[in-house]
Amino acid sequence: MIPADALNSLKALALAQKPLVTATSAAAGAASTFEPGQKFQATVQAQLAPGVFRVKVADQLLQLQLPATIRTGDTITLQVVSLLPRLTFNMAASANPLSTSDQLSETSRLLSSLTQQPLEKSFVRPTNSAPLWTGATQLPDTTELADNLHTALSQSGLFYESHQAQWLAGSRNTSQLLQEPQNQPPRNINSSSEKTDQTHVGGNEPAQESSIANAGRERTPLLGIPEHLQPLVQQQLSALETRQVHWQGQVWPNQEMSWKIQEQPSKSPTGGDERLWATQIHLNLPNLGAVTATLHFAGNGLIINLDSDNGATRSKMGKASSTLIAAMTDRGINITSALVTQHDNS
Repeated sequence: MIPADALNSLKALALAQKPLVTATSAAAGAASTFEPGQKFQATVQAQLAPGVFRVKVADQLLQLQLPATIRTGDTITLQVVSLLPRLTFNMAASANPLSTSDQLSETSRLLSSLTQQPLEKSFVRPTNSAPLWTGATQLPDTTELADNLHTALSQSGLFYESHQAQWLAGSRNTSQLLQEPQNQPPRNINSSSEKTDQTHVGGNEPAQESSIANAGRERTPLLGIPEHLQPLVQQQLSALETRQVHWQGQVWPNQEMSWKIQEQPSKSPTGGDERLWATQIHLNLPNLGAVTATLHFAGNGLIINLDSDNGATRSKMGKASSTLIAAMTDRGINITSALVTQHDNS
C-alpha cells in the first residue's frame, strides 16, 4: 500500500474546497444582481493580464481572477459565495478540464484508488536489462559507468513529468524522452521480467517478498492510467512520500549491485534546515564478499563509510582508503571523514 500522507492535501483540495474567484472590478451596483448560492454560466471573453480575465456573468461584465489554465472562450460555472467585501464566486465547473472542481474530485478519487491498491512491484522494470558496462577491458571505466548509472536511473520513468517539462523548454531531446517506460509499448515493459536490472522505490523489501505479500490480491484497472503503467505511477507517489529510490541491476556482466538514494533531513550548525543526501551501494564481490559503501553528501563535504562483515576485507579496504580519498580529492571532492566498519547483522 502507498502511504496516504503525500496525497492528503490534494484530497482536501478536491473533496472539501473549490477554487475561489474574486472580482477585481465590476460596474457600480453589479453586486446587487447576485445573491449568495446562485449559479451562473459565464463566458470568458478576454485575458486582460496574467490571471485576470474579462468575464460575462448574468449580463454583467466582470474582471475576475481565474486559474492560469483558463483560456478565452471557455465556459465556466460560477456559484456566488459572498457579496462583501468583494464579489466572490467558487468555480463549480468549467469547459477547461484542468480548472474544475469536478475534475479535481475525479483526480482525488483516482489517487485514493491508487493508495488502496497493493504495491505489487517495488521496482520499475527498465526497457533494457543489459549490463551497464560491457566494455572489453577488465576494469570498467569509472566515468562511463557513472554516466550509465545516471542514465539508468533517469530513464526509469520516475521522473517522466519533470523530463516532459525539460523537453518543452528545449533542454531535453525527443529521443531521450522516448527511452522511458511511458513511451514504450506495453509488451516491451511486461516482457522485461529479468531480475537482473530492477529499480526499487520507497522500500527495502526485495521484489520476491513484495510478490509474496501481495499474493491473492488482484490489482484493479483504473480509468485514466494504462494498466501496464499503474505500478510505475504508484512507485512515483511512493518515492514522493518516502524520498527514497532503490535501484538494483547488473553493473557489469554477472555482477549485481544494489543502489539506494535518499534525502535525509538535517540541521545545520546555524540552526536552519539543511538538505542532506545519502547514497548507498551494496556489492557481493567474488574476492571481497559482501561490501557496502555509504556516502553522505552535505554542504561542507562528503562522508564515506565502507562496511563489511569480513575482517580480511575490512583490512584491505582500510589500506586502500587513502588511495580512494586522494583520487576523490584530486577531482575536487572534499572528504570530511572516511571510516571502515563491521557490518551490523542485527
